[in-house]
This record gives sequence, structure tokens and C-alpha cells, in this order.
Amino acid sequence: MQKIVDEIAAQMAAKTDKGTVASYIPQLACVDPKQFSISVALADGSVYSAGCATTLFSIQSISKVFTLTLALGKMGEHVWNRVGREPSGDPFNSIVQLEHELGKPRNPFINAGAIAIADAIIQGHEPKETLAEILQFMRYLANDNSIAIDEKVARSEELTGDRNASLAHFMASFGHFENPVNAVLGTYFHHCSIAMNTMQLATAGLFLANNGINHNTGYSVVSPDRAKRINSLMLMCGHYDGSGEFAFRVGLPGKSGVGGGILAIAPGNASIAVWSPGLDTIGNSKLGTEALELLTEKTGWSVFGQ
Repeated sequence: MQKIVDEIAAQMAAKTDKGTVASYIPQLACVDPKQFSISVALADGSVYSAGCATTLFSIQSISKVFTLTLALGKMGEHVWNRVGREPSGDPFNSIVQLEHELGKPRNPFINAGAIAIADAIIQGHEPKETLAEILQFMRYLANDNSIAIDEKVARSEELTGDRNASLAHFMASFGHFENPVNAVLGTYFHHCSIAMNTMQLATAGLFLANNGINHNTGYSVVSPDRAKRINSLMLMCGHYDGSGEFAFRVGLPGKSGVGGGILAIAPGNASIAVWSPGLDTIGNSKLGTEALELLTEKTGWSVFGQ
């Protein structure tokens, strides 16, 4: 496995077109697009990395996998009264579908859906208490207490988050919110601003490759059935309107973030995290997608067969 990730990192380093960093969040626009890292956490807990695998980056929408997991733990199947389970086919911050569907987001991974999930997990608590719970969960999964929120990124998101605020107020106008909109938005902006490296992120996602079991503790994070359901949503919806292309090329459940990270799950085999801040035209990591495509070619891990 070390040879495979080293080869992939070398091929990515040789690429001339590395995509374009997200510019609408000023703090992300400052990141050097030449960086790349990959970490593969195998089912036995061993982690193999190449590139700048200890460099922290903003996980952004990858955090939605973990907030959905928390919401399912708190609410069970009632979560699906708040969000749907269908691909959107629209950009991640589209407001058009919300109007047609009376304020219920199409799935938990588009921005509107993740904002609705943030509202669901607050349950009357202060945002700082909810964020402490999310951080504690991430640290537990990654077995690393150093994981924290990048406050500069969170502040940058708050200052430029008018579209997300519009989505939240629009949903609230249909009576779907249980908490103050500003509290929900603050929680959402901050959990998207969690900073991790690919080694931490791959380890945190390992329970989804391991029938819901946290390898570090041996305890169940979610049931095997729930792990399967989360993976299915990642496959269908994890790359927004690029989810079909990602499934076609990579063949793994995955969740991207505009910070350039992607978490991918090879059920029964591994959790993989890649990071390269340059994005493609849809908003997913360009080199990250290419690296995962190479990885599945070399390992045969595609859920659709070799």
C-alpha cells in the first residue's frame, strides 16, 4: 500500500492542471494550490500516507457526514422527516429546489440539507455546546484530541455566507426550524471550518468501512445497517451534481469539500482521505478525484467490481 500511495502522489505532483482554489471564501482563496496528500486507513487500523499528509486543511462539507451520523444517533429515522435521500442534480447552494419542495432539502449533503441537520442536532442547546459535541465526536473517531475549528475560516464563512443565510431563512419560512436561524448558521459555519489532515480524516472515517465499528475502541459508532445507509448517501449525493461522474470514475462512496478534501470509503477495506485545494468546475478537488480514480484502478476496490 505504501508503494501505491507513493506512486499516486508522484503522479499528482507531475500534473500541470491542478484546478482552481475556492475564491468565494477569502480564507480558502489564500491556500497554495500545489499541495497534495493522500492517506489510506486500512480495516486493521494501519495508515499509509504520501504527500503533505500532516498539513491541516478546512474539511468544509466533509463534516456533513459526521453531523448526519450524530443526527441519526439523536433522532433515528425521524431525521428523514427533515431532509430527503435523493440526489439534487443542482449546485450545492441552490435555492430553486427548496421552493418546489416546500422547504425540505433534497438530501443532507447539499448546503440546505446540512443546515437542516445542524438545526436537528442543536436540540435547544447553545451553539457552543453543539460544536463541542461535534468536535468531541471527531476527536473520538480520529483518536486525536488536537482536532479544532479554524476560527479564521469560520469568520470568513460568516462574512460571506449570504447565500447560506438565505437558504436557512427560506427553510424557516416553511416552519421547518426549531432553533433561531442565527444559532443554526453559526453552528453550520463552524463545523464546516474544522481543520484536519488526511491522516486524521482517513482514521475518522474508518468506522464506515468497518460495519460501524470504531477500530480504536472496538465499540459501535453506528449499526452495520446505518453505516451502509450513510455510505449509500455518500455514493449518490456526496459530490453534488458531480456525484454520478464521481461514481462512474471512482466507484466508491465519497464526500467532497470545497477546501479540496475528499473522504472516500471502500467498505470492508479502507477509509481514504485525499486533499488538493484546486477544484474542478463543479467544485470538487481535481487532483483528489484523479488520485482516487488511480487508487481504485490499482486496488480493485470499486464497489462496482474490478
